[in-house]
Amino acid sequence: MCGISGHLARRGTARSDLVRTMTEALKHRGPDGMNFYDTPEVSLGFNRLAIIDPGGSWQPFINHDSTIVLIVNGEIYNYRELRKDLLSKGHVFRSEGDCEVILHLYEEHGTLFLDRLRGMFALALWDERMGRLLLARDRMGEKPLYLRESPDGLLFASEAKALIAAGVDVELEPRSVNAYFHLEYVTEPDSILRGVRKVPAGHLITVHTKDWAIHDRPYWLLNAAEARADRPDHVIADLLRELSPLVAHADQPIGVALSGGIDSSIVAALAARDADIRPKAFSVGYTGHRGIDERELARSFANELDMEFHEIELGPASVVRLFPQVVAAWDDPIADMAGICYFAVMRSAREAGVRVMLQGQGADELFWGYPWVREAMRRADRGSAPIFYELDPDFREARDDGPRYYGEAMRGLTPPLFPPTPPDQLIMSTYLRENGIAQGDRLSMANSVELRLPFVDHHLVDAVIGLRKATPDHHEPPKHRLREAVRFLLPTAIIDRPKRSFSPPIKQWYEILFASYGELLLEGELVRRGIISPAAARELTKAHFPPGGGSPFAFKALALEMWCRHNLLRRGARPC
Repeated sequence: MCGISGHLARRGTARSDLVRTMTEALKHRGPDGMNFYDTPEVSLGFNRLAIIDPGGSWQPFINHDSTIVLIVNGEIYNYRELRKDLLSKGHVFRSEGDCEVILHLYEEHGTLFLDRLRGMFALALWDERMGRLLLARDRMGEKPLYLRESPDGLLFASEAKALIAAGVDVELEPRSVNAYFHLEYVTEPDSILRGVRKVPAGHLITVHTKDWAIHDRPYWLLNAAEARADRPDHVIADLLRELSPLVAHADQPIGVALSGGIDSSIVAALAARDADIRPKAFSVGYTGHRGIDERELARSFANELDMEFHEIELGPASVVRLFPQVVAAWDDPIADMAGICYFAVMRSAREAGVRVMLQGQGADELFWGYPWVREAMRRADRGSAPIFYELDPDFREARDDGPRYYGEAMRGLTPPLFPPTPPDQLIMSTYLRENGIAQGDRLSMANSVELRLPFVDHHLVDAVIGLRKATPDHHEPPKHRLREAVRFLLPTAIIDRPKRSFSPPIKQWYEILFASYGELLLEGELVRRGIISPAAARELTKAHFPPGGGSPFAFKALALEMWCRHNLLRRGARPC
């Protein structure tokens, strides 16, 4: 696991100075060392977090005649199987790690190498003979990759903050800001920054330097799975058994983010059974809020699994202290209060010597865990006009109140639209990818911890969607197929326990954060840039809290204001 960055020159010489600046800005993603590769056409930078083969596997990987160079941020779960096959075909490896197989797969199969990879990755591959650069991301978008094209060439990095450090202007894109206020994140391929975009998940971008042609194509689609009329609980159980030893394999200490819910309990039970090193368990709780505190449930199950248990307690003072650090860790801002919890868990894991964490993210999106997503599907069944995020109260608040809060830069913008897509697939390609997965990556890597999410393995995703195409399951109880599939693994008491959302004491945290930081909105960057009006800033600073809830628009404004202030101070080298 690591950070990658690079510059491909369109004219002149590749900017190795910018790549070194970006690599320095990504040290948190790879604190174990950095390395570079420079030619007149391309400059590449690499930061390493050593997980597999910690004594070897240094990047860039270079082929035998130095015509192909590869840098990768990721973990290839099926690398041992791929390596065995490649060795049988005469390939010679220089390391014992997982990512070198990509170099040899490219030599063997060309751009079709992506079809054989199982895992999470973002990569850059320079083929000098063909005069082309390949940029690609894994199918579900677990690993990030940002890019910016300019007249001088192409700049890319694992995080947008590295591009900012290299001199990219911090100019907000109003259309992206509008999406952020409606959704609490920015959907790919857009980013919050004008002129900076994300490589979409499951896509390959090819840059041909001779004529400077850039081609972007998907190599995997979320909705392409074939219908399969198998027994769902057997298929899902078999895939979890197959996947577990692949995801739990590491040469470094491993941990699990454990609550009292079924998702994290499944991941913990699988890891306890199949990990190379005995996992540790980490759970978060909230001072003075026993009703939403699941530490006792988590501790009890960790004891059953013989896992060392670590608990983190978040009170008002720690929330105020951690919030700016969480904002700094985001690339695109993600206005989710749970980010403070994720960050605290990852920091605790790092302090305990854990370098790999497993988490249950994705099960809610994959198995109908959200009531409003099921309601959207039921309405579609009744022949109603397509409706999805309109069922979310935060979206409706931005739709209804945004026009009176917005400043001049946001005039005339309308709520974001989505292509006709089944609700289960839309929630996976938007909320899961841009909130859950993206937030997990940034907040874990900010603490130099690798995060793995078994439920977003693309074999599992394909199987669940294929089963659903044959026999729809949205009328079944939430997570019914998952619960039935893991009866071989978990006690009945956990399987049948009612769902409890991973939610901190939102109202109290809003109040203390606005008491501490709310005045930043007054004459702040959002006002200066015409995102919100001065009158809106005064109103939002008060952050009115309706009974039982908060003011999501106000929190989004505060998070974005703090994000702007942090990133405006990161301008570094002379821009490309």
